[in-house]
Amino acid sequence: MQTVKELLLKTEAFFKDLGLPRPRREAELLVGHVLGLERVQVYLEFDRPLQDDEVAGIRALVRRRANREPLVWLLGEVGFYSIDALLVHKDVLVPRPDSERLVDAALDWIPADAAPFVADVGAGTGAIGLALAQERPGLRLYAIDSSDAALANTKANVARLGFGDRVAVLKGDLLDPVPPNRPIDIVVSNPPYIRSADIADLEPEVSKWEPRLALDGGPDGLDVYRRLVPAAAARARQAVLVEIGFDQGDPVRRLFEQAGLVGVEVLPDLAGRDRVVRGRVVGG
Repeated sequence: MQTVKELLLKTEAFFKDLGLPRPRREAELLVGHVLGLERVQVYLEFDRPLQDDEVAGIRALVRRRANREPLVWLLGEVGFYSIDALLVHKDVLVPRPDSERLVDAALDWIPADAAPFVADVGAGTGAIGLALAQERPGLRLYAIDSSDAALANTKANVARLGFGDRVAVLKGDLLDPVPPNRPIDIVVSNPPYIRSADIADLEPEVSKWEPRLALDGGPDGLDVYRRLVPAAAARARQAVLVEIGFDQGDPVRRLFEQAGLVGVEVLPDLAGRDRVVRGRVVGG
C-alpha cells in the first residue's frame, strides 16, 4: 500500500513537472480534501497506508488538475473576505482576492449600523454581496445574475450562511430583475472586463475552463460598463461601485461622471494597480 507521504510526494513532483506554480501546496490540498484532513493533519498522518478507493479518489482529482481545471472547483470551496468557506460550483467564476478591494471600498461607505438595500450585479458565487452582508447585519441584498449555474451557486451560499431572510437571488440582465418599486441604495458589480482578444492568452485555468460570459468585456473590455453604469446611476439612491481591470480606471471614471455620479474615485489594489471605481449619487 502507498502511504500518505509517498502519494503526496509523487503528486508534488507531477505538478512540478507540469509547471504549476505551487506544486506542494496543491498536492497537500488535494490529498487532504480526499482524505478529509486539514493541511497540517496530512503531515501528522504521513505514514498512514492508503486504501484503494482513497488512492483512486486522489488520482482522479490529480488528472483533472493536470488538465488545468481550476483548483478551487476541485476543492469545492474557497475563503473570501471574512467568509471562511464559500461554495464554488463548476462553471462559475472563481472569486479572486482582488475583488476583496471592492468589498473594502463598499464597506467604507456603509456605516456599521446601516441597513441599505444593495444590488450585486453579476453575483456569480455571491462572494461580493454576501461578504457585505456578513459584515453589515442590517444590509439587504439583491444577488443578480443571468447564469443558471451562477444562481444555483449563489443560492447554495445563501443557504449555507443562513442569509435567506436578507437576500433575494434574481435572474436577469443588470438591474432589470429588481422591480421599479423596490429600493436600491448601492450597486456593486464585478462585471466582465477582459478584452475579447486577450482571453486566449490568459492562464489555462481561466481561458479553457472559466465561463466566457463572466470574462468577456467586448473588444475594449468596457461593453458591460457602458450599459451598467448609467442604469446603476439611475436606480441607486446612494452610490455605485465596480471592479475594473488594471488599465481601465480613466475610461470607467469618465463613464461614472457622464452618468452624473459625483466624488468619483479610482482606487488601487494592494499592488498599486487600478482596481475599483466608485461614485456617489447626487444628494445620496
